[in-house]
Amino acid sequence: MRRRLGLLVAAAVLVAACSSADATPADTSTDTAAGTREPGDTSEPGDTTAVERVRFVYPDPPESPATAVPNAAADEAIDRIVEGIGGGFFDAGGVTLLAEGGDVRHAWFVADLLRFFAGPDADVLVDAFETLSGVSIADDPDLQRSPWLSVTNHLITWDTPAYDGYQEDKAFIFVLLEDGWAPFFGDADADIDWRYLSWGGVFIDDRLLGDPNTCPGGCIPALDDPATTDAAGGDWYPDERVVFGIEVGGEALAIPLNIAEIHEMFNLTLGDRRLGIPYCTLCGSAQAYFTDDLVGVADALVEPGVLRTSGLLSRSNKVMYELTTESVFDTFTGAAVSGPLQDAGVVLEETTVVRSTWAEWKAEHPDTRIIARDGGLGRSYELDPLGGRDDDGPIFPIGEADQRLGVQEFVVGVIVDDGSPIAFPSDAATAALEAGDSVELGGIALRTSGDGLVAVDADSGTSVAAHEAFWFAWSQFHPDTLLWEP
Repeated sequence: MRRRLGLLVAAAVLVAACSSADATPADTSTDTAAGTREPGDTSEPGDTTAVERVRFVYPDPPESPATAVPNAAADEAIDRIVEGIGGGFFDAGGVTLLAEGGDVRHAWFVADLLRFFAGPDADVLVDAFETLSGVSIADDPDLQRSPWLSVTNHLITWDTPAYDGYQEDKAFIFVLLEDGWAPFFGDADADIDWRYLSWGGVFIDDRLLGDPNTCPGGCIPALDDPATTDAAGGDWYPDERVVFGIEVGGEALAIPLNIAEIHEMFNLTLGDRRLGIPYCTLCGSAQAYFTDDLVGVADALVEPGVLRTSGLLSRSNKVMYELTTESVFDTFTGAAVSGPLQDAGVVLEETTVVRSTWAEWKAEHPDTRIIARDGGLGRSYELDPLGGRDDDGPIFPIGEADQRLGVQEFVVGVIVDDGSPIAFPSDAATAALEAGDSVELGGIALRTSGDGLVAVDADSGTSVAAHEAFWFAWSQFHPDTLLWEP
């Protein structure tokens, strides 16, 4: 039976901020996400006052030790802290002892604890961070949201290195909360930056393929092989609402945004190909990966891979994994970063996802299918399950955002043949195309599809894999992106 860290869950002021109410551990009866909160949001239900987002200039990073200097006092302090957590209490004295060790790298462990502890315990942890770093966070607007958000954003911006043994210390806390994550943390060769890994507020989706039930403890339940209808059968979905359109082998499918916001992952067949389709609500990004290529790659894979949502995040991007091999993937790049599929060097092949209105998608693709109103599960989906949750910018740590565009401005991102990333601001590109201008960069041109955008090779016109995402998400995973300008 999976263990739960009751102390941390009870102490947390953080309620399933990464998805819908289906993802909320305490809720198993409703399809609305109106009750979800940002990390650290202690407002009363119904209070819609948004925290004003102001660009904050981070102070210079504190000096970190150049080498792994042994620190017996810090080791003793962490031992005390984890022993206390295992015994069901918060050891404030151990935290103070850790701060007295004077190594800012240990602030990462302090930040992890802040993800779970609130009230006076959080005050002790903030004091420890400020002692370790020599920096006050009192003037950081993110502090209004949560101390954890502020502290973690500082550390990411500073690129503070982790200390030796950090992976094991972090694993203790996270695996105590969800033992389904043990294979991820237990892979010593994993290409995962553990500093950026955080809890999204839900537990792992480890249901078998086709299981129609939700997770007992609360997860983001993937929708496998959903029921679909023809375009006429999709008249329940308003024409002006967004769909994610995919075309493979001459077959087209539309995934309504409201259903994507509930499930965030689909495994299905289209055009005789098997696909895994993750949607990250926090990044505004839907992607489509071929998973039938995985057959035979690892000993356990005799069927196409099955993608699932782990319940973890990396810089506000969902962390997905393959169910059979328990291999973690970088959702944005499709590269396996742990487990047998990492050992095999797997990078999933991506195909284009078009963000379009339903009216324009079905007009351009009259033979399209659309996921059925009930998803084939006999359930209902609200049209706006998230209720504007993400309208005020990233609610999980990302560090300093690339300032070339607004954090939540949509871009169409492409990786060209030489591996270089390029991106096109969606609104500006659409306006240019409507004016009859060309939109080209790095040998890639954009064309319209529905009222969305697709990428093609500028010379041959052949389709190139692309997807839309918020700029903060694309740029942090591809910081060297070449950006098209009108």
